[in-house]
Amino acid sequence: MTTPFGSHELTRFPEDPRDRLRAWDAADEYLLRHLHGGTGERGPVDLSAAAGRITVFGDRWGALATALAAYRPVQITDSYLTRAATGANLRRAGVPEGAVTLLTTQDAPPERIDVLLVRVPKSLALLEDQLLRLAPHVHAGTVVVGAGMVKEIHTSTLDLFERILGPTRTSLAEKKARLIFCTPDPAAGEGTPSGGGSRWPLAYTLDGDAGSGAGLTAVNHAGIFCADRLDVGTRFFLQSIPNNTAGARVVDLGCGNGIVGTAVAVADPEAEVVFADESYQAVASARATYEANVPGGSRRGRAEFLVGDGLAMLPAASVDLVLSNPPFHSHQATTDATALRMFAQSRRALRPGGELWIVANRHLGYHTHLRRLFGNSEVVAGEPRFVVLRAVKREKRPRPM
Repeated sequence: MTTPFGSHELTRFPEDPRDRLRAWDAADEYLLRHLHGGTGERGPVDLSAAAGRITVFGDRWGALATALAAYRPVQITDSYLTRAATGANLRRAGVPEGAVTLLTTQDAPPERIDVLLVRVPKSLALLEDQLLRLAPHVHAGTVVVGAGMVKEIHTSTLDLFERILGPTRTSLAEKKARLIFCTPDPAAGEGTPSGGGSRWPLAYTLDGDAGSGAGLTAVNHAGIFCADRLDVGTRFFLQSIPNNTAGARVVDLGCGNGIVGTAVAVADPEAEVVFADESYQAVASARATYEANVPGGSRRGRAEFLVGDGLAMLPAASVDLVLSNPPFHSHQATTDATALRMFAQSRRALRPGGELWIVANRHLGYHTHLRRLFGNSEVVAGEPRFVVLRAVKREKRPRPM
């Protein structure tokens, strides 16, 4: 990536030489050009004066944090993969450790923000939640600039900036990217919850169509998939997941709000359940869902909550069952790379005889990938849109002499 702030070699995480997707896009380039020299009627931003008080929210793979590392920015992200990519890109660029502060969406924001840069996230709810959290830390002189591709910026996006922070307008489009300019107004957030609070997390009770999840309470922080309701794929999955886990070590992989793993824990008090996701918001939701339905008592210590790259942090052959509703998007890009990595990680983490159960859109054809990886795949349940698949990790057969 070449910008007025220098040239940097950037990669996504985990690195894959076959991955043709870049670690930056035209919106990152547009924003960095604006910060350096100004665009249109807006002049350049004095980053030197704001050094140490620059906050970047929504940086996809660390492109902005790496380019602006000399100004000691704070990066806020919901993604473990983004955080890992940022760390790798900073090291590759020779940036001293600690020059960029890496925070998650669950951490307290910086006390004072003089420059706020926002890469518009896919989730409008996450944008609302984070703007509400950040609003008390900006002031009338804070420079607020958002960036995104044209398809990512809608009237509802601009309305959030306007309602929470102050008067907002957009730039002309360049290379299908657009900037958002917002002038903070202390009176703008008077109609929002006091202290910059948020309406999140939300909680609701699952109805009788949710299979083994019926009657359970789901708790959702902003930004997780279908945060205000149970998505139809998970609802179908809950009607089919095993109910005879018999004290097994079970992983809810890509756990989202954790309702699948919680359903297992409620049905089998002896099961040990691991909730794993790369989203800090998701794992916080899973913990809250679990605690809302399985309060302390005999199950204390029988649940584990992991933020990371799927099952990469678990020892090989250490679990009996993996349950997953894998994603097929990475930010705005449609890709099966994440799901395939989750399948491979599951096979490694499963003990011989262990099983991977997934729910997925039927058209994705995941059965072929499972057969290639596990040597087997069967349909447990299906309907016109979704299918539940099961694959078993077989014992390795000795090679013939």
